[in-house]
Amino acid sequence: MSNRIDITNPAQLHQFDNIELLAKQVVEGFIIGLHKSPFHGFSVEFAEHRQYNPGDPIKNIDWKVLARTDKLFVKRYEEETNLRCHIVMDMSSSMYYPEVDDATNENKINKISFSALGAASLMYMLKKQRDAFGLSLFDESVKVHTRSKSTTVHHKLLLNNLEEALRNEERNQSTSAAKCIHEIAENINRRSLVVIFSDMFENSGDTDDLFSALQHLKYNKHEVILFHVVDAKKEMEFEFQNRPYQFIDMETGEKVKLHASQVKDYYTQQMKKFKEDLKLRCMQFRIDFVEADINKDYRQILLPYLAKRQKMM
Repeated sequence: MSNRIDITNPAQLHQFDNIELLAKQVVEGFIIGLHKSPFHGFSVEFAEHRQYNPGDPIKNIDWKVLARTDKLFVKRYEEETNLRCHIVMDMSSSMYYPEVDDATNENKINKISFSALGAASLMYMLKKQRDAFGLSLFDESVKVHTRSKSTTVHHKLLLNNLEEALRNEERNQSTSAAKCIHEIAENINRRSLVVIFSDMFENSGDTDDLFSALQHLKYNKHEVILFHVVDAKKEMEFEFQNRPYQFIDMETGEKVKLHASQVKDYYTQQMKKFKEDLKLRCMQFRIDFVEADINKDYRQILLPYLAKRQKMM
């Protein structure tokens, strides 16, 4: 019997706690799937060496590879990285929707766990390709910001940061996405691919500020992918049973009791307008907008990343 996790089943994935193991399973399962699909043209070979060029330091030659192949290759190091990628993850309280209920074993996936595993999977691919990567985590302020590196120690540190975000039990933490993205844009020192995981629910309600922050990244010459992380059935389509509910704002704690059918039409219209506005602004700024539904698998993350990487190389 195979121990491989089914990456097309998000609920099965999130039954396990080891984010590094899960990321490896997601990426390896994705690559196997690519080779069996119409997307097999994507290059997903992990380069750990490059061919020796006259003038390269002899100390960098991989003698074991020479013995096996009779060809000269040198080991690739951080300064030779092909790509610098900076992963930005929103960890405000709205990202912890839906609340995971360990007692009833319901809602094993929420937006923060989906985003963390998506980020970890990208890190695994980046590390295998000898690309450098950094991480920023924010809510009302930037909680974590690292430089981009490709070392194993750095990789472990960022995985620990993601695991701490998953363990965070603090709620009623609002979002200052615009302010934080401006700050992050100023602190990414070298041209990078910036990957954002966020529901883009801005605390101020001023979407112009949010779009200005995204434009700041482009002004600084970064390429950007925005993964708009949502629970599509609940947050976009408002698929609740036709009965009364008490809805709680996870960022303010404000509560309201109402019948779901009373607000569904208005709510879905407003959410559709918000998403279309977000997509339009991203198109104007040449930012890749990807709706990432937490109820679907991680191909929706890894395929856009690979497509963007190939365009940049």
